[in-house]
Amino acid sequence: MAAGFDPSGRLPDVFTNAGTSSFTTFLSRVAPEMLPGRRPLPPGMAADLAPHATTIVAIAAADGVVMAGDRRATMGNLIAQRDIEKVHPADAYSLVGIAGTAGIGIELMRLFQVELEHYEKIEGAMLSLDGKANRLASMIRGNLGAAMQGLAVVPLFAGFDLAAADPSKAGRIFSFDVTGGPYEETGYDAIGSGSLFAKSALKKRFRAGLSVADATRLAVEALYDAADDDTATGGPDLTRRIYPVVMTATAEGTYRLTDAETATIAEGVVAGRMENPGG
Repeated sequence: MAAGFDPSGRLPDVFTNAGTSSFTTFLSRVAPEMLPGRRPLPPGMAADLAPHATTIVAIAAADGVVMAGDRRATMGNLIAQRDIEKVHPADAYSLVGIAGTAGIGIELMRLFQVELEHYEKIEGAMLSLDGKANRLASMIRGNLGAAMQGLAVVPLFAGFDLAAADPSKAGRIFSFDVTGGPYEETGYDAIGSGSLFAKSALKKRFRAGLSVADATRLAVEALYDAADDDTATGGPDLTRRIYPVVMTATAEGTYRLTDAETATIAEGVVAGRMENPGG
């Protein structure tokens, strides 16, 4: 008989007793080795052993928030993947994008999705946007050991705040550092290796009160500028038809632009730069 097998087929008591609304806390008690930051690592730096995700931008609009990410993952000076997806819905009204070690980032993002879903099922209510940001911050903090060995993950979190007093300011953006410190950003933000160039583009063209459509175009423009100066950021690939992932979060929920919608915007940006390369 296999060790630990219960012939009755019943779940262990830990699964049936009254528990916590945090899935991460539950997992840390039941199977801590499953958490990204709890796995043992060999000594030394490991930054060059795994693909890295790069640039993500987020822009607050009048009706919500827009988040977009390029599709390139790099490993040193090599392109590890051309069509990675770095922007995902966290829940019905929020978005998360990842930069840094791609594998850990994707795992952390999926764990965050489960964390929010678990809380809603246990408590019967959705976490506030600030609560979601704080939960994500604690998960990043749990990866600090791996981050100190070069396997850092830095997400960008944004969403529509259902409790906002002013609907025009319901789109909110949060950035984080590798220690888990959360910071609310005003208007726009970017993370990843191309973030310096993306934020420089946004700094000149962002205006409060942008429509979601205008913010979407601006996000794609910012990623184009990042790709123009950062080798780790991928621009629109018209040959392979690989375009940025663009998502919105509004009062109606999260929405990912279709490939056709994103292609129209990206091709318009590229056509404009043929006439004016500097934007």
